[in-house]
Amino acid sequence: MTGRIMESDSLAAYPPLDTLKRVADNVWVVDGPVIRFGPPLLKMPFPTRMTVIRIGSELLIHSPTALTAGLKAEIEGIGRPRWIVGPNRIHYWWIPDWHAAFPEAEVYLAPRIREQAGHRIDFDCRPLDHDRGYAWDGEIATLPIEGSYMTEVVFFHRASRTLVLTDLIENFEPRKLNSFLMRWLTRFGGAQDPDGAMPRDMRISYPDKAGLKAAVETMIGWNPERIVLAHGRWYDRDGGGELRRAFRWLLR
Repeated sequence: MTGRIMESDSLAAYPPLDTLKRVADNVWVVDGPVIRFGPPLLKMPFPTRMTVIRIGSELLIHSPTALTAGLKAEIEGIGRPRWIVGPNRIHYWWIPDWHAAFPEAEVYLAPRIREQAGHRIDFDCRPLDHDRGYAWDGEIATLPIEGSYMTEVVFFHRASRTLVLTDLIENFEPRKLNSFLMRWLTRFGGAQDPDGAMPRDMRISYPDKAGLKAAVETMIGWNPERIVLAHGRWYDRDGGGELRRAFRWLLR
């Protein structure tokens, strides 16, 4: 995700940062730094989170966060990064650092990342715009969900029943927001824990509600046990129930 790191927003983070945290067999998350993102006068603190999935000895790095020396050593200790994934147009900022550290890994970009990133991504990448045809197909399902502003590509690790989202659901915890305005904005925007969902402004950018509903029904059909989110508290149980709750405005 693009944005500016602000030390004053450390309350919003999920420490310890920049270290692997096991989620399930062969699945880890890394909580990264907090950035400020949004319109100039309403920039909000966004905690960042990446997901790592291991297939054999190879790793898929989803929405990479800041790469520290310690994290690099931890990553090398569990496998070899083979795929680095930018899952939507605003989650790309640290991809060049990971590409430089692991030049043999293939970089996959969701639609419009190059448009958003400009000269920041000036190396060869592969498109991430189909639901199959990837080397990870046997272990991970891929589902692009197209909107007018961006396409988000979601992933489902079958063995652990882990669904990996980016911005389709945001779930900011009020206790981790340091102002009344931020707490009000996340609640009004439909992205506040315990009722986090697709933010209201993002719903507008997905005009094909039938297509979005079909995608949500596909995800529910996968019967996920857990859902990893990029921003806010993620769901460690009852993933299908959380999808039904978060998208009840669409499914009813």
